[in-house]
Amino acid sequence: MILTVTMNPAYDMTYRLERLERGRAHRVLAVEQRLGGKGINVARVLSQLGTYACATGFADHTFAAAAAAEFPADFVPALPWVRRTVVISESRDGTATGLWEPGAYIHELHAVDRLRDRIEFLLPELKGLVVSGSLPGGVDETVPADLARAAVAAGIPTVCDVDGPALKVAATVPGIVLMPNQDELERLTGVVAERPEAVVSAAGALVDAGVRAVVATLGAAGIVAVTSDGAWSASLPEPLAGNPTGAGDAASAAVIRALATGDPDWPTLLTDAVATSAAAVVIPVAGEIDMTLRDRLTPTIRVTALDMPTPEPRP
Repeated sequence: MILTVTMNPAYDMTYRLERLERGRAHRVLAVEQRLGGKGINVARVLSQLGTYACATGFADHTFAAAAAAEFPADFVPALPWVRRTVVISESRDGTATGLWEPGAYIHELHAVDRLRDRIEFLLPELKGLVVSGSLPGGVDETVPADLARAAVAAGIPTVCDVDGPALKVAATVPGIVLMPNQDELERLTGVVAERPEAVVSAAGALVDAGVRAVVATLGAAGIVAVTSDGAWSASLPEPLAGNPTGAGDAASAAVIRALATGDPDWPTLLTDAVATSAAAVVIPVAGEIDMTLRDRLTPTIRVTALDMPTPEPRP
């Protein structure tokens, strides 16, 4: 089983319009709502790929019950309410505009301990752990790193897709796999990472410090992976238009799925991650992929080996 942790879930709302114009009222063509959050999106994609996944994290009682009724889930009901994320999808060209509400504040003193207990109980059964998404108020930035550290110590492949101070702390966990996007990697390292070579330079220092791998998602430019064994870039021949919300989560699903099988072949892993991510872009809602498109895109993915920085001689 692969366990995903979502500490700040959301009701994902998708409004479909012909065209979005600022300053005027619009008639919405269709509305879709589903339970969401980055870890939940990962679990949904894993399920599509035929891998058993369970979701946990924080929620309110209504969200926790709805999640358990829809897919394998065991959330700690510690949130007073669950936020919404709204995507406005324009049918004319597939442009998507996102509006993310802030999360609620957790006042329960032992909420984090209850979540840790759930995860520690499941550790013997796990083949992989994914900790992703933002943190609600009242949860310390060290919690994702603490959860990851416990899983890595138990020999469980662990992916962390968080941002800000939580990402900085997670980067200190030896053996962890980080999955930042370009902006997150730049904020973490202070290196402008517009090109794959710059990503290697930025991520190389993290790997040298003990991180197992940095898998940087670069949107239409593809994905770059940096490990102690090498670095690779993978991309589509041509970018796809659509809704990028959830594309990074689909990539996380492909990555943890490969890591759960043992020591992966990284070019093969990247090929699958790019194809799976792209197959999410064409779906209007997050947490779902077009399996047929994924299979069709896989043979077209271009993977390039990148040079690792030469270590500076020590004095």
